[in-house]
Amino acid sequence: MEIAVVGATGFVGAPLVRHLHERGHRVTAIARGARAAAADLPAAAFVSADVTAAGAWQEVVGRAEAVIHLAGRSIAGRWSRQAKEEIRSSRIESTRRVVEALAGGRCRVLLHASGVGYYGDRGDDPLTEEEPPGRGFLAELARDWEEAAQGAAEQGVRVAAMRFGVVLGSDGGALGRMVPAFRAFLGGPLGSGRQWFSWIHIADLLAAVSFLLDVPALSGPVNCCAPEPVTQRDFAAALGRALGRPSSLPAPAFALRLALGEAADLLLASQRAIPRRLLDHGFRFRYPALAQALEELLGGRAA
Repeated sequence: MEIAVVGATGFVGAPLVRHLHERGHRVTAIARGARAAAADLPAAAFVSADVTAAGAWQEVVGRAEAVIHLAGRSIAGRWSRQAKEEIRSSRIESTRRVVEALAGGRCRVLLHASGVGYYGDRGDDPLTEEEPPGRGFLAELARDWEEAAQGAAEQGVRVAAMRFGVVLGSDGGALGRMVPAFRAFLGGPLGSGRQWFSWIHIADLLAAVSFLLDVPALSGPVNCCAPEPVTQRDFAAALGRALGRPSSLPAPAFALRLALGEAADLLLASQRAIPRRLLDHGFRFRYPALAQALEELLGGRAA
């Protein structure tokens, strides 16, 4: 299959390009500075582009049989008004440009990133894909992001919104930011520790993307997270055990809000997301439990 990956050089995009190539797909990587990634991703064709703007890159997308759209400015860090505008534009405008590119093309399926932030802060409620959007910046962003992609569905393209949990990998991402603090004996739960934390091992996420490409019945929202979410307190304890470090130094909610402002919602909101649609269609997780996932990702790194 000819696949265009938009936002192909990030934490998820780069390993996804490798994963798809290993499975025999012909992949084109599209991103800012994509050509600089050629040494690390030698199997792909590369197109460097600002995907929030119309351009020649859209012709490449229009020729693809499948498109995976992952582009978007990082949501880490404090959210100034300008940062929020850039976060929104990088997702929604790029999605609109992708949808434009699909008009009259041969694309059969568009998979695009979203997030479990769609649900807002929902306490202990189990959250399957049927739940409505919540409130707050991230929830509104995810809602509008998913709506922007629906223009492709009106063109006859199968569209699936991949609502990512926190992706755990050994080469950066959220885990890469947490491990140094725990290794320095500064790790612990965030806020009350009672909020739910939806996560997924990156190997399972890559496998889920392949699964979504291959299962025509899957369209609309799909929770891409492990079937066993944990509380923040339990996550901190599991990470401490995996690293052979204590996990008893909490980061109070007021301190997180003082440091990060509204962006503290990333750490303090509770989302107990359940991947109901993946499970119902027969997807099998290699790492359904957190301890197993952390052991695979961090084995040998406790010293």
